[in-house]
Amino acid sequence: MSRTEQLTVALLAVPRVIPLDFSIPAHVLGGQAGYRVLVCGHERDAAAGITPGHPLAGAPEADIVIVPGYDEPEAPLPEEYLDAIRRSADRGARVVAICTGTFALAQAGILDGREATTHWRFLASLRERYPVVRVIENQLFVEDGQILTSAGAGAGIDACLHLIRTDFGEAAAHEAGKDVVAAPARDGAQPQYVDVLASPRANLSATRTWVMEHIGDPITVQRMADRSNLPRRTFIRHFELETGMSPMRWVVSHRILSARRLLETSDWPIERIAATTGFGTAANFRAIFRREVGTTPTTYRRTHSVNGRTPEGLTADPR
Repeated sequence: MSRTEQLTVALLAVPRVIPLDFSIPAHVLGGQAGYRVLVCGHERDAAAGITPGHPLAGAPEADIVIVPGYDEPEAPLPEEYLDAIRRSADRGARVVAICTGTFALAQAGILDGREATTHWRFLASLRERYPVVRVIENQLFVEDGQILTSAGAGAGIDACLHLIRTDFGEAAAHEAGKDVVAAPARDGAQPQYVDVLASPRANLSATRTWVMEHIGDPITVQRMADRSNLPRRTFIRHFELETGMSPMRWVVSHRILSARRLLETSDWPIERIAATTGFGTAANFRAIFRREVGTTPTTYRRTHSVNGRTPEGLTADPR
């Protein structure tokens, strides 16, 4: 995606809309220069002080269509909204659901045979009403092709940051995350909730902070466990409960994020980025980056480079 290209986002003001679920994409995406956010719907459906500024008929022409959560999701939405969602999906637009907005996508039929999630309180209802949907439990968000569904309001922030990262790069997602005081690195596979409460000793935030500050150093599970003053197996169990990932999977994901920022904001050679982010050799870095991101470091840099400008809060040379 070119950084000078602006994408149109249609945010649907559906009946019974939940104001918080509506305001999250309005604020997070509305604050990103690469998006033009249009509030689409019928004035007769205005609720909670939200009045559509654009007709619903224009929504299918948008690049991204977002359906926020709404009350009583088991009750059907008007056919005009469902038709707009179907036509958007048919023409290849990305369709995003926040919280119970997933029910609208299921009702429109665009989730048939696809993976999707929603707020944990409504997972059973979604599965019962739409058995052809492959309902994924306890994840922040799920992406299946052009469809992105998320859990509650907090997960809606993560989904919006994921969109920004996909369209405009890690540096842009980092800035957007700072604006809403949210971490821009939460993976969709992280759990919506934890079934057991962790003891104070099990809070591993200090260890994770240490890893991020030493991302270029040799890091092993045992080294992290030792810093946490926990036996290895106990550390692994608590780490997975807190993050939804294995320790080394989490380390790799943050190394990739660091590498993406450097590719976007510096002219460092690949060898230097590989060493700085803990991948060792350039060959190892290229292989892992392609596996995780789906493209080569060189292609990613060409697509997402900020042309030498270092965004506020990022360090051009972390030595």
